[in-house]
Amino acid sequence: MSAQGRIVVVGSLNADLTIYTERLPNPGETLQGEGFIVNPGGKSANQAVAAGRLGGDVSLIGAVGRDSNGDMLLASAAAAGVDVSRVRRADNVETGVAVVTVDAHGENSIVISAGANGTVVPADIAAAKDVFDGAAAVCLCLEIALESVEAAARAGNDAGATVLLNLSPFAPVPEGLAEAADVLLVNAHEASQFLGGADIPGPEAEAGEWETVRLKFAEHRLDRAVVTLGAHGSVVLDSLAEDGRRVTRIAPTKVDAVDTTGAGDAFTGALAARLAAGEALAEAAAFASVAAALATTRKGTQAAYPSLVDVQARLA
Repeated sequence: MSAQGRIVVVGSLNADLTIYTERLPNPGETLQGEGFIVNPGGKSANQAVAAGRLGGDVSLIGAVGRDSNGDMLLASAAAAGVDVSRVRRADNVETGVAVVTVDAHGENSIVISAGANGTVVPADIAAAKDVFDGAAAVCLCLEIALESVEAAARAGNDAGATVLLNLSPFAPVPEGLAEAADVLLVNAHEASQFLGGADIPGPEAEAGEWETVRLKFAEHRLDRAVVTLGAHGSVVLDSLAEDGRRVTRIAPTKVDAVDTTGAGDAFTGALAARLAAGEALAEAAAFASVAAALATTRKGTQAAYPSLVDVQARLA
């Protein structure tokens, strides 16, 4: 099950400043924390590490500051086998940070400050053109400037790669970016926002109840989408599949969640790894669902991500 095609991840690297509490605070409320840790994070770095730990051949494009947080992020990605040679050291700006609060049920709230991520421009994508050559999958999120995301999507298209767009944090998607994306990854709330407030079936809905959602995505020229439902699994909407396989419910993997931070990134990285290995979208999503669930069983993000052996053992 080792990945065969190269995966290019373009976007953000953040230091996660995480504090654990019994519950998330209300507006204006101060709570006593129960532990604090600084972890490597950022959606793109997380996705790259997740794919690398699962056997992917991964290259990461982004920027960090010339500081200890940047050192930590580069070391973490490299330890997962990720090529970080195209992560630029930005001058006169700190590495991006995310302030994360995690409650006793593993749920979280996150505020990010872009830092060096805000310096990633289309010229960085052009300078890494050779990295895209022969790539099988390109992973994108919206934690860098939209013009840079669009440039990376076009580079992925030109290379013949499958372009995965993780619509997080949510922002309106320009028509050109939607057309360049081959697979859209969203949670239920993001799916509703993207579709103009459309009703999204509940987590227990049968596959047939998602048919209308599939058609709405297709109207936006997005023939393939994956909607994640947290502890309730996910739904694959594939208008390019054969009749009877255009909507697939992916069952949840039951675990005792400790920290859900970065679980969506684990899903995206795992999905990219399996698509790069030639799997169909529904089969890749089923694998990714297990990887994401296992990632919630330990505190932190990248350090909690499972290896290929871990996922295979759960699938056995």
